[in-house]
Amino acid sequence: MSELHHECGVAAIYHLSGRGRSPMCTEEGPRQISRLLPRMLLDIQNRGQLAAGMTSYDPDDPQLLRTRKDVGTVTEVFRLNHRAKCEALMHSLAGRAAIGHVRYATCGQDDRNYAQPFERNHIHKRKWFSFCFNGQLANYGILKERLLADGDHHLVLDTDTEIILHEIGRILSHSTERIEWIDVLRRAAANFDGAYSLALMTAEGEMIVARDPLGIKPMCYVQEGPLFAAASESVALLNLGFDNDQVKSLPPGHAIIVHPEHGVRVESFAESNRKAHCFFEWIYFANVASTLDERSVYLSRTRLGEELARAERADNRIPLDDPDTIIVPVPDTSKAAADAMAYELSIPCREGLIRNRYAGRTFIEGGRARKAKAATKYTPLREVLEGKRVILVEDSIVRSTTMNVLLDRIREVGGAKEIHVRVACPPIVAPCFYGIDMSTIDQLIAPKYFGVNGELSESAQQKLADDLGADSLRYLPVEAISRAINKSPDDLCQACITGKYPTECGQQLYQIALDNRGSKEEANRTYEQLASSMNDQ
Repeated sequence: MSELHHECGVAAIYHLSGRGRSPMCTEEGPRQISRLLPRMLLDIQNRGQLAAGMTSYDPDDPQLLRTRKDVGTVTEVFRLNHRAKCEALMHSLAGRAAIGHVRYATCGQDDRNYAQPFERNHIHKRKWFSFCFNGQLANYGILKERLLADGDHHLVLDTDTEIILHEIGRILSHSTERIEWIDVLRRAAANFDGAYSLALMTAEGEMIVARDPLGIKPMCYVQEGPLFAAASESVALLNLGFDNDQVKSLPPGHAIIVHPEHGVRVESFAESNRKAHCFFEWIYFANVASTLDERSVYLSRTRLGEELARAERADNRIPLDDPDTIIVPVPDTSKAAADAMAYELSIPCREGLIRNRYAGRTFIEGGRARKAKAATKYTPLREVLEGKRVILVEDSIVRSTTMNVLLDRIREVGGAKEIHVRVACPPIVAPCFYGIDMSTIDQLIAPKYFGVNGELSESAQQKLADDLGADSLRYLPVEAISRAINKSPDDLCQACITGKYPTECGQQLYQIALDNRGSKEEANRTYEQLASSMNDQ
């Protein structure tokens, strides 16, 4: 699963004035609560390592909103490893409220302009705001064409974040009277088809945190006395010092409005007829210490391991009582599943692969360079693997580049006599149009063996095992996912393993992706084709 990446994560914090002092404050006090924001971003760094940024609000500063963003990790952008530079930055960004963002994306990846938050300056404080966004709009192409239709508008960046910025700005500009921010959000979201969570800060000191009507993207929050905090994952709030039972998940289609005078309120902004939480949050993306929508990430992953153990017993092909049989996780997110599988089968779980955390991401380069980089990601331990029958537990196999190289290294460097791959997920057979970097079917390895329906025949799994260089390979079935997460399949988005999308535009994009299969169309062309087809109707 190291070939699969999330778009981004958001965080927000606000210390209301006139309500006492929160014990979470640093020694600089409530007026500099923004100092806690980089710490929160560090805890969700797993969601994006390409860029980071924050906007702070200080009503006593003539600038009102101050934004810093750049390409790099949180540590690099905020100079956290240089005391004097970090202190200077935190002093310049001092404020009683702040929003922040970590980013991963496949377009504009080396361009600072794509880093968030996006700030919209305006002479009217009401129309001056900064916001950050996690997710993806499936109808991005349609909204883009609508904005550009009159010829008077221009888009600088190829991103749906800019679309949202202009949608909000357009609503504010066209309003003849003062409009409440919840109504701005309500009007803008009426045109959105897709997944999102966002945080917005205005020059008047209002903060808005919102979650899409299906709850595809996660958002957690907590309020204790004068302090409010929110983040894409609960771990960022726990590590501030809040108790686990204080942290709540924001209901789908709801927004939190923090007003400097009126305090905090939660309000619905969009009708939510069903839920469609992204199942990958529990399986891979989220920090293992997080709890999302009342379900522990760690417990979900251990349940996946138990599912693998049951399937292994039923298969009854590997000698489980042989002392040469060991279980090895692919670091890091497979560990909980591998540990649980080993416990259920009474087999040793060994750390046979050491991950090099500084090797970089394998999707950046192609061809031989990509394979060479994949080879540097993991170092097999010969002391653990030599002469062993290895049950290798992985989260998923997306494009197969890393797995192919990894299996070769486990044999050649590690000296394993057998390798049996067990995947704690069903085959990924369909693209994601909601914020994960896979937008075409041809990018995926599974449809070549299991078709777009993901039919798990024994022969197809063995053929993939042979091509990858494994002795055997087994996936989990689709129905195992809802059992592991302990949520109804009707409450999960499982589009990438079923081809059934929770939104209309998502389903239409999938049909276009099916039609484009084998045509070498660029991923962004899928969105353009949807917009074109809608205009033709």
